[in-house]
Amino acid sequence: MSRLHVVSGKGGTGKTTVAAALALALATEGRRTLLVEVEGRQGIAQLFETEALPYEERKIAVGPASEGASPWGSPRAESGGDAVRGGGGRRAGEVHALAIDAERALLDYLQMFYKLGGAGRALKKLGAIDFATTIAPGLRDVLLTGKACEAVRRKDKNGRFVYDAVVMDAPPTGRITRFLNVNDEVAGLAKIGPIHNQAQAVMRVLKSPETAVHLVTLLEEMPVQETADGVAELRAAGIPVGGIVINMTRPALLDNGDLDVIAARGARTGVAKALSHAGLGGARRGGLADRLIDPLLEQAREHAERVELERAEHAELTAIGLPTYELELLPEGVDLAGLYQLARDLRKQGPI
Repeated sequence: MSRLHVVSGKGGTGKTTVAAALALALATEGRRTLLVEVEGRQGIAQLFETEALPYEERKIAVGPASEGASPWGSPRAESGGDAVRGGGGRRAGEVHALAIDAERALLDYLQMFYKLGGAGRALKKLGAIDFATTIAPGLRDVLLTGKACEAVRRKDKNGRFVYDAVVMDAPPTGRITRFLNVNDEVAGLAKIGPIHNQAQAVMRVLKSPETAVHLVTLLEEMPVQETADGVAELRAAGIPVGGIVINMTRPALLDNGDLDVIAARGARTGVAKALSHAGLGGARRGGLADRLIDPLLEQAREHAERVELERAEHAELTAIGLPTYELELLPEGVDLAGLYQLARDLRKQGPI
């Protein structure tokens, strides 16, 4: 079975970006990765600057070239294949993507188990499928997770797994345990039969050592608390937790020691002279350079306070006892080049 990486996080932490970067990072040395979207937002298509994803697996990117041995495991055993060459003659991997639609997944499911054929299309026209997934939300989650788990288990005609890894851009942390714990969700819906069996098969994958749920957070109080709560809930449900990705980190330009030096008595004159020498006005009292000092000191204080708060939140995350990975804030936003940079940064930090 290939490995399943489930990526979740509080809204606004950049979980879709991290899921996409992880899929790229895993697509090295000839590996094939499937990036799955389950929320219908088409966020993956926007990140990779491609058209909206259909309900079918489509190649959307090639993994970053690798000059050395991959820290993500042994190379994909593949003779020939269709992987393209990366830098230094090494084969780059591929990223395929799929936007899972619950309605289409239910039609597939009905066709697979009940051979409905045209009757399934009639149910769709009548709105029965939307009705079924609305009154039984647990069924919807079984369909969404089931499609991803099927990709994890799928083999080609030679008996090899089609994908080396499947990355799921999952719902936010507040809903992730319920979303993944499909066995409990359908317990009141079906005690026996195909739906029950499907839920059982899904849970065997989700609770296996080949699955890991990674939580994306920021160094802010609410995301950190939601991450800690999410880890506790996942552990209680018996779902394997992988690592914590601290996204959008910023460098510490000043610390409290630097601030003490700047704020010391007599420092104002020295700072004013330095600003004057930089061409920012005369150093005399009341001059432009002198008027800049107080705003600069205020910015320095705010920066030092932010650094101190972030260190405290970082300590909270470290105390959870999971591997942590850090991705820096990209000042210009995340475009395709930035996505590849994040993927390289993830790879440098070791296996995830």
